[in-house]
Amino acid sequence: MYVVLPLCLAAGFADHLYHRASHIETTSGWKESVLHLVQFGEMAVPVLAALFLEINAGVILIMMAFLILHQVTAIWDVRYASATREVTPTEQHVHSVLEMLPFTGFLLVVALHWSDFTALFGYGRPNFSFTLKQQRIPISYVVTMLALTALLEVLPYLEELARGLHYRRSRN
Repeated sequence: MYVVLPLCLAAGFADHLYHRASHIETTSGWKESVLHLVQFGEMAVPVLAALFLEINAGVILIMMAFLILHQVTAIWDVRYASATREVTPTEQHVHSVLEMLPFTGFLLVVALHWSDFTALFGYGRPNFSFTLKQQRIPISYVVTMLALTALLEVLPYLEELARGLHYRRSRN
């Protein structure tokens, strides 16, 4: 809660700064920005599930599915970006952080809910219900993380998309 998610937000914002410095709107453009927003959405689902739902086999399965989707989209993104613009070694390291932190978060969830994870593989009875957390995460944490997400991820990447679309229209 207090390490993985804040580091993800910081790395996502750092990635945005690299995109801005490379003038992404003039190279890979709005298409890469859409891939960034897709990746953000793919990580938003498991994070919101972890914040608000009891962790069980169903939530872990959703986390696994979205982690795989995120990895596939990340590969697509880097393949597209590297073909249309320079992706510096430092930006590539930021991408590594953005790929590994969600996996780290997933592993921490699995470690804390091992029986729910193993139930997915026949070692116990899996619970696929979606119920709100009994012991809720402090509202101050949730509000802070959602506000930081809006400020450091959603707004910057929407602005990146807007720059790309504006550049595209100005060229037509």
